[in-house]
Amino acid sequence: MNQATDKRPLVVFTPSGKRGNFEVGTPVLEAARALGVDIDSVCGGRAICGRCQITLSEGDFAKHGIRSTGQSLSAFSKVEERYDQKRGMKQGRRLSCQSKILADVVIDVPASSQVHKQVVRKRAEARDIDLNPVTRLYYIEVEEPDMHKASSDLERVMLALKEQWDVHDVALDFSLLANLQIVLRKGGWKITVAVHDRSLRSIIAMWPGFHDQVFGLAVDVGSTTIAAHLCNLSTGEVIASAGLMNPQIRFGEDLMSRVSYVMMNPGGEKEMTAVVREALNELGQTAAREADVAVDDILEIVLVGNPVMHHLFLGLDPVELGGAPFALSTGLPVSCPARELGLEFNAGSRAYVLPCIAGHVGADCAAVVLSEEPYLSDDIMLVVDVGTNAEIVLGNKDKLVACSSPTGPAFEGAQISSGQRAAPGAIERIRINKDTLEPRFKVIGSDLWSDEDGFAQEIEQSGITGICGSGIIEVVAEMYLAGIIDADGLVVGAMTEKSSRIRQDGRTFSYLVHDGEPQVMVTQNDIRAIQLAKAALYAGIQLLMDQLQITSVDRIRLAGAFGSHIDVKYAMILGLIPDCDLANVHSAGNAAGTGARIALLNGDAREKIESVVRKIIKIETAVEPKFQDHFVDAMAIPHKQHLFPLLSQIVDFPKVVPGKSVDPDTVSDGRPRRRRRKR
Repeated sequence: MNQATDKRPLVVFTPSGKRGNFEVGTPVLEAARALGVDIDSVCGGRAICGRCQITLSEGDFAKHGIRSTGQSLSAFSKVEERYDQKRGMKQGRRLSCQSKILADVVIDVPASSQVHKQVVRKRAEARDIDLNPVTRLYYIEVEEPDMHKASSDLERVMLALKEQWDVHDVALDFSLLANLQIVLRKGGWKITVAVHDRSLRSIIAMWPGFHDQVFGLAVDVGSTTIAAHLCNLSTGEVIASAGLMNPQIRFGEDLMSRVSYVMMNPGGEKEMTAVVREALNELGQTAAREADVAVDDILEIVLVGNPVMHHLFLGLDPVELGGAPFALSTGLPVSCPARELGLEFNAGSRAYVLPCIAGHVGADCAAVVLSEEPYLSDDIMLVVDVGTNAEIVLGNKDKLVACSSPTGPAFEGAQISSGQRAAPGAIERIRINKDTLEPRFKVIGSDLWSDEDGFAQEIEQSGITGICGSGIIEVVAEMYLAGIIDADGLVVGAMTEKSSRIRQDGRTFSYLVHDGEPQVMVTQNDIRAIQLAKAALYAGIQLLMDQLQITSVDRIRLAGAFGSHIDVKYAMILGLIPDCDLANVHSAGNAAGTGARIALLNGDAREKIESVVRKIIKIETAVEPKFQDHFVDAMAIPHKQHLFPLLSQIVDFPKVVPGKSVDPDTVSDGRPRRRRRKR
């Protein structure tokens, strides 16, 4: 493992991704403040408030090029011991004001220690869902025992279900057997039972007397965020939603970083499984608390996630997904007692995991397909779930093809100099005046533009902290429309004569968005990171279009938290998606979460998606020879070959030389790399 070139230890903070080198002995809180990392503290570092808690992440982190160990920070101090004894801290937590940097280290800042909580943008979408839940409640009156009739309590419960509800052939979850007689007698022989009607029909919960409240949890386990929707199984209503950042981020921002962590740190998959299951339990408890319902009334949990997330929350090793042929341990639907997945709801609750489509097209994509129903469409529909790994489905009722494309975390603000994930203070909208090159922007937490009266007062508490994914898309597209960058994505140095916002930055140039604290710049490397991400996505789409032998699409749906908040026009200007009538391009919202809700509330939908998934044709981008050609063409803005005639009717594109594109063998200033001579 390579160490940092700077002799001072390298400190990497997650989930923000901010990093820097500091002198040995620097308190973690001081380093965080120097980098603009969001850590709460109100006591001035005197270990009184306890709000600045952090977690040391241990292991080899290939992406950062460092090894982080227990010796990377100073030992647990007496001050921390005293705080722990008085107030208590979760195992593994440290006070950042008391922890000093000794060597290269990766530090995770939990959500509870952040002042400006990250915004988890995965709300429940309004949707009419046919209600046909797998778990139903039945109130029954059970015959009391009679010495003259040889019959057990369980037999008489089953007889009551048969005679009063015409429910036959029911088993009882063994975990309930010991409590059956207590419930019957407490209820005066009148009880309510919950029957799970899937494969083996069984009683999974019971209550004395009449009970009419039973709930289910639909969970979208994303690599960056996890969202859960608590639903009333009797009405279908979403009664609460909760979300949090995936705690696995500290092991790696993107999927392959996490797989790499497992490869380099034996047993690492168990660590990641433990933290994601803890997060799922926390989400369920948060949602139940918000809705004022008992956690014990949650009887169904439906889970979706990409293949790596899928394997990790199931407790499966994801290493095989790190290289060809990208073999899944299982892609079949999983149905099991929730307790087997470490989920702490009702003891008899059941978990269902949607099927995966293929190696890197997971259960979350299957949920998107269930939500958007391209398999029922006459038109050619393109469905893209944009995340750190984009999952793409194309086709109609006749044929569906799918692939995944490694876009990386740039769209979520990572790997961008002033980038951050969505949180109050992050720039999310931007416009650039073509004549003056002056920007105006909006930040999360305010509806005002930066040039409107009252903007400064409205953002006084959050400030301007950076730029998030939707802002990154818009600023690069606006820079292109304003002539600040050319079709190759290179910042035009001559623009320094037009505006002082274009600044020399080493051998390249940058654009100044906000001159404050912190300063928000868009650098040449930032633009290149976005080009690489959007080119990977477009190349994947093009491969699927080749497979169907088509040159255009009729409708486009952008799913996922990122896809829900980008302006589709700017996504098309940048060349993120192919040309299409903008009237037919829409956000699908949290379609994976919606698909999970459909599967939660309708048992027939589970059978439907299991059938559809078996018919989807998977294209593996990693072994397709045309992928690289499509990728190179897609590096240009919006594209080297495709002219975007529909978009050109409403957008004034800059004049460009036809056929000009980005050479992949260039560095950030556009100069060719020296090639090594083959020997």
